[in-house]
Amino acid sequence: MPEHAREDPDSVNSISELVVTIDGPAGSGKSTVARLLAERLDAAFLDTGAMYRAITLAAVRDGVELSDEGQLVAVLAKHRFDFKAAQGKMLVAIDGQDVTEAIRDNDLTAKVRFAAAAPRVRERLVRMQRAFAARHARIVTEGRDQGTVVFPEANAKFYLTAHVRERARRRKTELEAKGRPADLEQIRQAIEARDRSDENRTVGPLKPAPDAVVIDTTDLSIAQVVERVYRHIEERCSRSV
Repeated sequence: MPEHAREDPDSVNSISELVVTIDGPAGSGKSTVARLLAERLDAAFLDTGAMYRAITLAAVRDGVELSDEGQLVAVLAKHRFDFKAAQGKMLVAIDGQDVTEAIRDNDLTAKVRFAAAAPRVRERLVRMQRAFAARHARIVTEGRDQGTVVFPEANAKFYLTAHVRERARRRKTELEAKGRPADLEQIRQAIEARDRSDENRTVGPLKPAPDAVVIDTTDLSIAQVVERVYRHIEERCSRSV
């Protein structure tokens, strides 16, 4: 059954034994940390960004106006979106076609903000995210509103941040590793624009949950962040780790 056709449970925590949320802005390291942490905890990795990218890709292919919320909602209803946990990542399909790699296109990244800012799209995706979690005993989920909106009763919540210059440098390195030319200043400006959009939207704005552990990753390696997060979970959720 496609993800968007499933009903979200009343309480994910009554089904999942361990729910860990990792929120933060682009380039803070949350996706990599969440993926590695999920492997360490033997948990499913929920990549919410992949969901928004999938909706955006379908919308672009359909030629709809991305700023029109109604058209984006229609895209959700028209297509079947499947999201499955795999080894260290989430597999994504649209109408049975694997788009796991296609949704990572750099040109698509700049367009995801339209789906992310659309309240009705976010509402549908929140249900899909909760449905995903309900099928797994343990999940590590990353995004921008996981600890504040989607899983407010999560066992452990984290918010990763980093200086914008460092986040831009990381993105540049990532793109160049894939053979894509990248301009550091343009990347920095794009990240700052995305931050403003995420922080100021009316639904699910980017902000740390009141009970989230905030970690500045600017001067930390990925391994150091994963270790710090894991140790906190171990202390707080000893029976589940």
